[in-house]
Amino acid sequence: MDIRKRMDELINLINKYNDAYYQKNESLISDLAFDQLLSELQKLEQENPLFVLNDSPTQRVGGTITKQFKSVTHRFPMLSLGNTYNETDLKEFDSRVRKALGDEKYEYICELKFDGVALSFWYENGKLIKGITRGDGIRGDDITNNVKTIKSIPLSIKDGILPVEFELRGEGFMPNHIFEQINHERSLSGEPLLANPRNSASGTFKMQDSAVVAKRNLDCYIYAYLGYDNLFQTHEESLIKLFDLGFPISQTWEKCSDIESVLGYIEKWSLKRNDLPLNTDGIVIKINDYGQQERLGFTAKSPRWAISFKYPSEIAKTEILSISYQVGRTGNITPVANLNPVYLAGTMIKRASIHNANEMTRLDLHEGDMVFIEKGGEIIPKITGVDMSNRNPRKSIFVFPTNCPDCNSELVRVEGEANHYCMNDLFCPTQIKGKIEHFIQRKALNIENLGVETIDLLFEKSIIKDVADLYKLTTLDFIGLDGFQSKSIQNILSSIEKSKSVPFRKVLFGLGIRHVGATIAEKLVIEFKSIHNLRAASYDELIAVPEIGDRIALSIISFFSKTDHIDLINRLGQSKVQLSEENSELEIESTRLEGKSFVISGVFQNFDRDGLRDKIILNGGKVVSSISSKLDYLIAGDNMGPSKLEKANQLSIKIITEEEFLNLL
Repeated sequence: MDIRKRMDELINLINKYNDAYYQKNESLISDLAFDQLLSELQKLEQENPLFVLNDSPTQRVGGTITKQFKSVTHRFPMLSLGNTYNETDLKEFDSRVRKALGDEKYEYICELKFDGVALSFWYENGKLIKGITRGDGIRGDDITNNVKTIKSIPLSIKDGILPVEFELRGEGFMPNHIFEQINHERSLSGEPLLANPRNSASGTFKMQDSAVVAKRNLDCYIYAYLGYDNLFQTHEESLIKLFDLGFPISQTWEKCSDIESVLGYIEKWSLKRNDLPLNTDGIVIKINDYGQQERLGFTAKSPRWAISFKYPSEIAKTEILSISYQVGRTGNITPVANLNPVYLAGTMIKRASIHNANEMTRLDLHEGDMVFIEKGGEIIPKITGVDMSNRNPRKSIFVFPTNCPDCNSELVRVEGEANHYCMNDLFCPTQIKGKIEHFIQRKALNIENLGVETIDLLFEKSIIKDVADLYKLTTLDFIGLDGFQSKSIQNILSSIEKSKSVPFRKVLFGLGIRHVGATIAEKLVIEFKSIHNLRAASYDELIAVPEIGDRIALSIISFFSKTDHIDLINRLGQSKVQLSEENSELEIESTRLEGKSFVISGVFQNFDRDGLRDKIILNGGKVVSSISSKLDYLIAGDNMGPSKLEKANQLSIKIITEEEFLNLL
């Protein structure tokens, strides 16, 4: 048998069947027969590695382990679009376009704005060579191995027209039915559920094992062609050509001759978009002609030839069944509404945060109330109001508890704060377990392989009582516990041993001192260098540190005043955990944000909170923990706290989105 010839035959057949299935919705072969062809190709490639091609369809199966994603500078910056929420703003946009183009005729292309992860695809000589995340718009992460698992994206194309090098932009996403299937499987196995399809896609694209990524069946829609030599006159031409070449172009786009047609498109898809296999949050409107796009140009933040229309936040109405009171690791008590399940913005909603007692009072919640739920892109939905017309006057009002729901200690409300606290931090079981979970997280000691369920089990069995006990664990402690094999035990112990080299700033954050987050911990370490110096610091010395105010200083002094905490620190020191650090300064990237201060609140798409904090510091800005009249910006993410938003509005602080922050850079 001619091995090279047979491998080529298999590749051509597999590509043919893939194209029919993913681009034309045609199944030309059974799943079993397809898998047999793929298995034969994999076997031949394993036996003949010199014949393996980079664009082989076996790349979609994954299997590559990426320990660290390299940062790549985008050839063309991935800019954000200006947003609008109403017809008036769209007509004003159209007026600006008309004024700039004068007597020229122009038309728009309208496309659905898919709720996923922005990706860049680089092709050279017809082959996919890189897949990159948006990152900060200037630089992104190289996730090529994971991108290759998207079955609808061609790994290679044969075309004599496209240039040697070109780039495509697209939105990677997790289809809703895949999201629901994964959550169903996780619920059966007792694993925590994924939050929503967008966040699930984002997390999956950054997984280290591409074989796991492949099993999640991510998909993508291409929405833009870029190149130094643009062969197309219009965006419409590029979409048609790319679709003909087998690229996944959503056939929901439409050419509109004027702004009235654009408004008609928006109206048509306002409800129809809910029938699509993924979530959408708006419409993108672009000038069709590339020459006109070039003449219209860009502002400092976004292109003048495109705009994004956002649909209003979806609202659902359902019955509030009860309120649960969750105990946080710092003792704060958070009320959570348990709801009669209702479908909203692509997910089934069963719970909604109420934040604090003030919010309960504002909403005036009664048993059996019909409440309005809004999601608006947030991870955790919120109650926005009550349908008073449906209230049963005989039903009782919900009353915030006076005692901890876990240990029954009397709750305390600190003056000037909205939250109630259980102060029994040394003996309240939920707080103790919460502190251990906080200590092991990635942003703190990063003890992998030790999950929440394992901590609960070890705590319930009285094997551990605090974080210092983790460093005394041995193989014998796991003997007789269900689900622990020698390999998993060794992985846990190795992760614990590895955590001894984690720098002090993360250890200090991991101790969970109330009001000492990652940013404050870093400032304290820069100033005091060691846990012993910090313990010895006076009130005046503490408040002299930038951003350390009265509340934080008193919390630190209170923490070190307890003998149990001193004993804990001594035991950590005996276990060789890092309790001092000389070099904790970050290397500055630029001075673009010099003199500007920021408060971060909420959840973000392109950064975790630590990453966003570092980005600010690396570019000369400073991150503070509380809002004051001296603050420059509040960066508002999904699910941000209402108290910060309210205070920022009261003080007329500029509130910016994640995209607007990136534009500052």
